[in-house]
Amino acid sequence: MSNPVFDRLAKDDRGYATFGSAAPAATYPQDTRTPTPDDLDTMYQRPAATTVDTGRLTYDDVVVKTALTFTVLLAGAAVGWNVPGLMIVGAIVGLVLGLVNSFKKSPSPVLILAYAAFEGLFVGGISQLYEARFSGIVAQAVLGTFSVFVAVLFGVRSGRLRTSPRLNKIFFAAIIGYLIFSLVNVALVAFAGQNLRGGLLGLVIGAFAVVLAAYSLVMDFEFIAKGVRAGAPATFAWTAAFGLVVTLVWLYLEILRILSILRGDS
Repeated sequence: MSNPVFDRLAKDDRGYATFGSAAPAATYPQDTRTPTPDDLDTMYQRPAATTVDTGRLTYDDVVVKTALTFTVLLAGAAVGWNVPGLMIVGAIVGLVLGLVNSFKKSPSPVLILAYAAFEGLFVGGISQLYEARFSGIVAQAVLGTFSVFVAVLFGVRSGRLRTSPRLNKIFFAAIIGYLIFSLVNVALVAFAGQNLRGGLLGLVIGAFAVVLAAYSLVMDFEFIAKGVRAGAPATFAWTAAFGLVVTLVWLYLEILRILSILRGDS
């Protein structure tokens, strides 16, 4: 829900940020020959090594991996839209793969893309059900999700939005409270036919969840920036992609629910 996949940033005893267990630096044979002036001139003329050359995380890596993961999600959503019956399968398998990816020490591109595919089945199926009842609601939810994403990205880039240790504690406490409420609501719907997420209370809870998802995006962007600055391994671009997709799906579903209440789903 809140992106535990980004909670890998730690500091070693020297104060440098590290990500997981990075691969040890490669060892090269020592050249004991005294360099000639020509050797020194050749070395001086070489361009400086970039983060790509050293296998370190870059923003381009994150953009490419996120785009690929999101493309797989959309492909799964297209299937789920046309075959809504696969929604339950997508929800269960997507949840399992989401938990596996969240707690893996090293990101697995195959498992992350598999998560995107199955989560897409769920998103596509539930979107089709909402669209069948409220024409045009999916386009509205997509626009709302995109607007929040752009607003948060602009706020982080401009320095107007940022996290703090105190806000992070409040955020995680709120996430736990929201999770407990969601589980109670699921039980009430299943066994008593009562849904607490309808009406005015549903709007308040939905707005609260959107704020949490937006703050989660702020955390995502900040952790990506820290990873780039700290020289995290390039493979963690998959971790960043997974975390962003998790947050965006959560945000989209919350906005979809709010819109359905506003349009008459009590």
